[in-house]
Amino acid sequence: MIKTIVFVFLSLTIYFEPYAHGFVQLQQRHVYSLSSRGELKVTPQENEFTDDNSIEEYSRCLSPKEEKAQINEELGFKQDSRLKRSLKSMGRAIKSSFQERKSPGTLILVRGGESLYSRNYTFTGWLDPDLTKDGVLQMEHSGRLLLESGFEPDVIYTSRLKRAINSCWAIMQEINTPFLPIYKSWRLNERHYGSLQGLSKKKTAEEFGTKTVQAWRRSLKARPPPMTQADMTFPGNDRKYSDLLPEQIPLSESLYDCMLRTEPLWKFIKKDLQKGDNVLVVAHANTLRGLAKIIDDIGDDEIVDVRFPKGVPFVYRFDTNMDVIKPQEKGLSQIHTNGEFLEKPGLLQKAMKSMKEWDSQVPGSEDIALPKVAKRMTTVENALLKLKEEKEFYSTVGNQFEDNVEESDNDGEVILNDYSSNVLDSNLDEKDEDSDRFSFEEYSSSEKKDEMSDDEVSVNVGAPRLVDDPVVVFIRHGRTPHNKLALFTGWEDPPLAIEGEEDAKWAGRLLKKHGFEFDVVYTSWLYRAIQTAWFVLEEMDQLSLPMIKSWRLNERHYGSLTGKSKKMVANIHGEEQLKRWRRGYKIRPPAVSSYSFHYPGNDKRRIKYVKDIRYSFTETICRSFEDRKLSLHRKFPKCESLFDCMNRSIPFYTERIVPEAVSKGKRVLITSHENAIRGILMHLCEIPEECMNDLHLPNGVPLVYNVKRKCISLLDDGTGEDPLEKYDFGSAAQYLFRPCEIADDEDWYTG
Repeated sequence: MIKTIVFVFLSLTIYFEPYAHGFVQLQQRHVYSLSSRGELKVTPQENEFTDDNSIEEYSRCLSPKEEKAQINEELGFKQDSRLKRSLKSMGRAIKSSFQERKSPGTLILVRGGESLYSRNYTFTGWLDPDLTKDGVLQMEHSGRLLLESGFEPDVIYTSRLKRAINSCWAIMQEINTPFLPIYKSWRLNERHYGSLQGLSKKKTAEEFGTKTVQAWRRSLKARPPPMTQADMTFPGNDRKYSDLLPEQIPLSESLYDCMLRTEPLWKFIKKDLQKGDNVLVVAHANTLRGLAKIIDDIGDDEIVDVRFPKGVPFVYRFDTNMDVIKPQEKGLSQIHTNGEFLEKPGLLQKAMKSMKEWDSQVPGSEDIALPKVAKRMTTVENALLKLKEEKEFYSTVGNQFEDNVEESDNDGEVILNDYSSNVLDSNLDEKDEDSDRFSFEEYSSSEKKDEMSDDEVSVNVGAPRLVDDPVVVFIRHGRTPHNKLALFTGWEDPPLAIEGEEDAKWAGRLLKKHGFEFDVVYTSWLYRAIQTAWFVLEEMDQLSLPMIKSWRLNERHYGSLTGKSKKMVANIHGEEQLKRWRRGYKIRPPAVSSYSFHYPGNDKRRIKYVKDIRYSFTETICRSFEDRKLSLHRKFPKCESLFDCMNRSIPFYTERIVPEAVSKGKRVLITSHENAIRGILMHLCEIPEECMNDLHLPNGVPLVYNVKRKCISLLDDGTGEDPLEKYDFGSAAQYLFRPCEIADDEDWYTG
């Protein structure tokens, strides 16, 4: 048995040789496929459209082999030799012989929640209102139904409309999968209602007649009156559709037109299903009808009878031939379809109606709100947060009763020496000067650090010229409960605290104030960074942008220190050892166990997406014995030094973000973590290694890197305060804020 495993592993090592050294160019399709389905702009020459085999470049679903060939071609790499290709083929054959054929994945269709316009009975179409509170509740209910039924999506498709994207976000938060890739396609947009968009359905019926309006709404091929290109709401004027050809932007659509528009995307959803991935499609009533028409081969006359209620997922299962499996007799299906509802349609609407009736009968009940707290707090976080609140309470009221303490029946007064008294007093003081809590990914205060360098530092305050200058904006994620408690966070995945959400929203409002418009967003796989990106884009009204999520932008992995406070670690390992782990550039903390909760390789939700980490011999052997079959396992980090963290974030920026976006003049937003951003800034600003621990990044403050001028600037927030007085950037700020390289004929915009 051991010989067999060793032979197979060595063969696979030959096959996976390109993955085993450095940071290779081949990235995982779902995480990094900006060029394949990231919706970048394409020219008409690149986007030739044919009737039988038509799909835009952004929607192409490349295999890993095709992805690698495309990347190698872009970067000028040579093709592998014939011998190497033969060895790879042999490796693939051996690998396939040990792998079972995957069953097709499950397709889950969810109609987006109620929007502001649908509540007012307004023709919506391609207009972009947000969800109502009821709409969010509907999507959260959908997420809970998925959890109850055990469905775990692997990839999500949605439209470019805000109400559908926010519906995805509500579901992802409910099922705890914010790291999933989301593909935002205009082909899943709602039907375009032409000049009726924005008009009241009731008033339109009074003007044109009920029969005419019902024909526009319900018949298969009747189109409403078209809008003109001079209309303010014409999609061609919206930046989110700038990659489409003029003939692809509708002026009006029938139900049949809308379904035809959806059809090309089905080919790529089908590929995902064939690979065994569960696909979640969150879209609109008419585009979901289009998918159902294709899957169930529903006739033109019957499709108008198919309905998709809000908040109730509709599930399709497939056999190995990709034929739909009919639901059981007791299944909740609907006419003309072979899918199944996860709940009886109408129950949710009745429950919400009952809640509204209760609110109307009980005065003030609608104003009762539960206290807003951060989700998914751990036991340690909860306990330490309560302890912190108790200490703050003691420090506030303790002195008030100091002179009025009565004698009590106790064992006598405890007399402390001077040193112990000072320690206790300092612990009660929330401004602990010795906390030194900025060295790791922890809370960054607005107070200026006393040990600031004596060198004069001048910060560029303003914004680059918004038309001409390509920029990369870095934002460290908002504050988390871990930050507030000074816990080592690393790859642990807490959400943003309430203050952290405000950090992210403030950054979004500031960027919007200065007129920023991004083309693509990069973030880590960790919830706090993804949340930050989401809140920033929501404030900027740019949720339709592609968001690329990569583990290479994760925070430094703190090994067995993860989840512990400085005080815990100092008590266990000593102050001197703690300082070495915190201050050493290449010193790693103790590694976490392979079977620890904090080891990334045990998170089965994420490991399926990683393709750019080499395989681990020891982990593969151990897990193969445990599973009693060949179980390949990649070499995930068990701990990292600051050098290790930067050694993955810098190559990701130089080898992926730069050729994919920066070099093409794209405006890039990166929301990540302190140490990952530190690494990229070290590369861009030529910060010496010995000064890296002296660079501090405040939470939620946009750092604007001007690609042409090669400098970092801050945006004017209107307060008139000196940024170096308001924020703590550490003594390495002199390297971060070097003068810009500005030509004589160029001006700096400070508005």
